[in-house]
Amino acid sequence: MYSFEPTDEQKIIVDAARKLAVKEFRTRMSDADEKSEPASEWMQAGWELGLLQASIPESYGGYGEHSALTSALATEELAWGDLSATLALTAPNLIALPILHCGTEEQKKEMLPHFCGDSYVYGSAALMEPRLDFDPNALQTTATKKDGKYILSGAKCNVPFAAESEWILAYASCEGKCQGFLLPKGIPGLIVKEREKNMGMRAFPMYAVELQECIVDARQRLGGDAGCDYQLLLNSSRTALSAMAVGVARAAYEFALDYAKNRKAFGEMIAQRQSIAFMLSDMITDIEAARMMVWEAAWRLDEKKDATHEAYLALNFAGDMSVMAADRAVQILGGYGYIRDFPVELYLRNARGFGVMEGIAIA
Repeated sequence: MYSFEPTDEQKIIVDAARKLAVKEFRTRMSDADEKSEPASEWMQAGWELGLLQASIPESYGGYGEHSALTSALATEELAWGDLSATLALTAPNLIALPILHCGTEEQKKEMLPHFCGDSYVYGSAALMEPRLDFDPNALQTTATKKDGKYILSGAKCNVPFAAESEWILAYASCEGKCQGFLLPKGIPGLIVKEREKNMGMRAFPMYAVELQECIVDARQRLGGDAGCDYQLLLNSSRTALSAMAVGVARAAYEFALDYAKNRKAFGEMIAQRQSIAFMLSDMITDIEAARMMVWEAAWRLDEKKDATHEAYLALNFAGDMSVMAADRAVQILGGYGYIRDFPVELYLRNARGFGVMEGIAIA
């Protein structure tokens, strides 16, 4: 069973992530949200933290070994700072980690060194589809093999940095299974459409993408002829998003708690009122419970065990919990909670996205 005490190395990483969240993410999150653009300082300062590089072995240009649990610990801390910044910083993971987990030796040697340099590299993945009955295990985007190549057709939405990335990892139904395909920028048939206008995560650019009989070479299939372990990648994505949900919920709780301790009404601090105290108690209880679920899913991933059940439950619970925590934070602040001078309305808008997003992050 996993330990509840982080290792010394994990403590150092978490501490570094929190310093980055305080210095870079928190100071720029409101301005970035208003402008609907990520701050360039987010990516470069975060890149220097070296989280992705530390997950890639030395043989491919990195300097470490991947750990889903360590990633979850750091990701929670970063999302406590700001969700859009965390998603922007970890977007390169969307290509690098699937290649690390499932790629052929040729794909690893060719692609992974690009993500180990000194400068931030954009990355993207196209999983979600614009339909009400979207199911990540029943993709309508298709990849048909013909004459040694694959023809991809379909529509995607919520594709991060689709206009900026040199490569997009597109997922499609292929031979009865969900598989990934590495698409270079500018390939015929890959159409990047308008940037989407979302309620939350406004500083994290996402686009609609169409695949119009996009022809790719067989060697661009993730994992080659053997294909990829799609469920592993989906579980890793859900675990990462769950950790981010815990971070957002914690940020909302801590702000509301501090406000309640310092806000005086009718002769007493509002934190002393039973209704407020009960809300705060429920918030932190659920946050701690969600964190345990995230850790269990991440531990199972590190132990090479099937984490399908644990990752699904973690995201389902943590996503709902983050909305609840942020909504109660808005309630505790009263009228102040509804105006943009305070961050809780931003936390609520961002938290709402966990229930409708799949595949925009991976750990």
